[in-house]
Amino acid sequence: MASLNVGNLGEYLREQRRQAQLSLRQLAEAAGVSNPYLSQIERGLRKPSADILQQLAKALRISAETLYVQAGILDERDRDEVETRAVILADPSINERQKQVLLQIYESFRKENALDAPDVPDAPDVPDAPDVPDVPDGEMPSKTN
Repeated sequence: MASLNVGNLGEYLREQRRQAQLSLRQLAEAAGVSNPYLSQIERGLRKPSADILQQLAKALRISAETLYVQAGILDERDRDEVETRAVILADPSINERQKQVLLQIYESFRKENALDAPDVPDAPDVPDAPDVPDVPDGEMPSKTN
């Protein structure tokens, strides 16, 4: 597990809170944490647990995975998927049910493509050549029934 990058997490949380037009107190209340504790997280003085990050993500209406990446809990290699999910979840033009359906479709495509993509490329299939009897030039092979 990567070490927690608390400074960047705090800055990111503050930006998400401002974009959501929430005060520190409003977010703290919505996430079920104390106002001073949230302030310390935003200033990079505290390392929140995964559970607290999940509560904050829910209150901000963003994916918890996004916060896990920011905190260094989730590996960077999954960042594209996490960002895609975060964009879908943050889109104000679609409702929650539509977001969940879109995420399910996205996941099904990812699984389908993972199954279709072979780890090692297979050799192309070449059909076996039919048995052809040796026939001298100019002669027709006899029919066998």
